Amino acid sequence: MTKAELVAKLAEAGGVSRKQADDLLSALTDNVVKTVKKGESLKIPGLGIFRLRKMKARLGRNPQTGEPIKIPARKKVGFTVAKTFKEAVLGKR
Repeated sequence: MTKAELVAKLAEAGGVSRKQADDLLSALTDNVVKTVKKGESLKIPGLGIFRLRKMKARLGRNPQTGEPIKIPARKKVGFTVAKTFKEAVLGKR
């Protein structure tokens, strides 16, 4: 689904114009980015949790030569899928 298709569905479901739906989607995206960038997690019920994850520095290997290399510490964005979303898509196990 493209952004335009998503905006059209949101506009139809919410009974608002496409411009308003696009503004709301942009505001949601901006808020998610700002919150995660600050290091806070953001939970959207029924969808999941966005969070910033800190990865420790570690020692890896070059797959071609087998030579050990240092992998520096870094940050990653993580997303954990909500149980209700996972069950709706995959079914109960």
